[in-house]
Parts: sequence; structure tokens; C-alpha cells
Amino acid sequence: MNNNFLSSEYTVWLDEIKIQIAKAQIKVARAANSELIRFYWELGKTIAQKFDESSWGNKVIEQLSKDLKKEFPNLSGFSRRNLYYIKNFYQFFSKTITTAIVPQDEAQFEASNILKPINQIPWGHIKIILDKVKDIREAEFYIHETLEDSWSRDVLALQIKSNLYARKGKAITNFSNTLPSAQSDLARQTLKDPYTFDFLTMTKPYNERDIENQLVGHITNFLLELGKGFAFIGKQYHLEIGDNDYYLDMLFYHIKLRCYVVVELKNTGFKPEYAGKLNFYLSAVDSLLKSTTDNPTIGIMLCRNKNKIETEFALRDMNKPMGVSEFDFTEVLPDELKSDLPTIEEIEEGLGTNVE
Repeated sequence: MNNNFLSSEYTVWLDEIKIQIAKAQIKVARAANSELIRFYWELGKTIAQKFDESSWGNKVIEQLSKDLKKEFPNLSGFSRRNLYYIKNFYQFFSKTITTAIVPQDEAQFEASNILKPINQIPWGHIKIILDKVKDIREAEFYIHETLEDSWSRDVLALQIKSNLYARKGKAITNFSNTLPSAQSDLARQTLKDPYTFDFLTMTKPYNERDIENQLVGHITNFLLELGKGFAFIGKQYHLEIGDNDYYLDMLFYHIKLRCYVVVELKNTGFKPEYAGKLNFYLSAVDSLLKSTTDNPTIGIMLCRNKNKIETEFALRDMNKPMGVSEFDFTEVLPDELKSDLPTIEEIEEGLGTNVE
């Protein structure tokens, strides 16, 4: 048998076929998910309408679950709990229909205007949103972010818990004065305020370098909090300027913004002079590192707190794009203080004594 085809050319061809198959599998899975969500929408609509029209009460869900599982034993999704999710799914997301629009075909309107974004994410993600989000605009935000960044269920739950909806795009910046409008909007939405580093557990006394070292030590969680697109280049990044040595706390490159991002960390409240130093660093990176295809370098100043008016004044006349955000993390008690606190047993003993 001639095995001349077992060559590098064949290997490349085989890899191309594997990629095509993987893409086809993803398309099939997405199509199947889309049909499932559409089916759940129609079923949820039927159940919700029947609840409104009849006086059967909640027990009808349990009976419906039994009958559907008996009739379709090989199909999942007909548990009592999931049927309630299906009903709530329709009732919650149907709120997006506005009275100002009167479609000729309501079912077609609902499918095209509501289900199009929703049916692109798995049912498990939708259930997390139904459990944890009460506002329809906030739900739409998390659907968009899930699609944009391909979040897993765990990441979606974490982002909801950290209240990303209220934090994203809220940093104080001067982007509108220092960047073209298209890049300004994208850069502004990239920043958050505050940043939540709840994966850090710090014990006083601590300084910027302690926090910085822990952030780099937890770089995966740090990048997740920063958001999609950040590539870590280094900490205490060395620059030589005018025969003097300078060190940037952290240097990143943002893939979508196509620019370097300097992150400076201050374990204090924001001070106006911080903006001047950051402006200096951005000028240096633009001169020493930025290529002709890169956009202007952006700076992020992370502080423990800030005064809004003072911060806006400090950034107003800076000629380099920068933003200021607060950050927080979990603080733990030092061991010497822990020893002074009563144990659970001592508390229970004290409570028992008081009761007697």
C-alpha cells in the first residue's frame, strides 16, 4: 500500500477538515439551541396565557409535567421546575414589546425582535439571568455581554454578582477630548468603576506593591475583571527616559482598541498630581513603544476612592487619554486581632448563660 500521502501536506489538509467539522458542529449546536429557545418561548406563552384565562392554580404545572414526561419519556426539560422557568422566561422577556409598535403578526414580531439575541445563548445561561436579574434592560445587557465575550455560565454568574451592569463604562475619563469619537466610546465602555478584586484577600499593613503582586499572582481573575481584550505585558515595566529609570506598575495591550494600556495603582484616594504623572508615562509609551499602527496609549488610574469634581478637573486639560476608577478587595483580620475575638464556642456559651 502506498502511504506517500502521509506527509506534511496531508497533515495540513487533515487539520483543515477538522476545523470545518468543528465549525459545522458549532452551527448545528447553535441551530438546535435556537429552536429549543423558540419552542420554550411558545410553550411559556401558552402556559402563561392559560394561567391568566383559567382558575386552575399552580398545581396544573405539576400535572402538566407528569403528563409530558409520560408522553415524551426520552425528552428532557419537562420537569416541574423547568416548566416554571419556561413560563417565567416568556413573562419576563415579553416586557420588551412596546405599545408604540403594533405588529401585523405579533408572534413574528416577538420572534424577530426578542428571541434573536436570546436564542443565541444556552438555556442554562437564561435560567441564571432569570434567577438573578429583575430589570429587563439589565438582562439585555448580560445577554449582549455573554454573546460578545462568550461567557460560560460560571463567568456570567460572577459578572452578575459583581454588578457589572452598574459598573461598566462608569469611570471618569477624558476620552471625549483626547480620542476620536468611535474609539472614545469603545474605550469608555471598556473601563469600569469600581473594579472589584474580590479574589484578593489582604491583611493590613499593605501597600501598592503588595496589591500589585497579588493581582499578577491572580492574573487570570484580574484579566477577567478588566474585561475581554486585555493582554498582560508586564509589571514594573522599565522605561529609560532622559538617563532616568521609570517603572510602570502594569502594562497591557488591548487587542480591540489596538493600543497599549498603562495601569497605575494607588492605595490611597485620588490626588490631582497623579494625573500629571500618568500623562507623563503615556507620552513615554507613545514615544518608546507605540508603533505607527497602534492607537494612542490609554491610562487607567486605580485608587481606593476619589472625589468626582476634583477628578474631572484634574483630567480636563490633560492631553493624553486616561480614566480614573476606584477598586476594592476583601480585607481579612490580622492574626493578632483574630486571637482577641471570641470563638463560636465562647459565643454559644455566653448566649446559653444569658438565656439561663
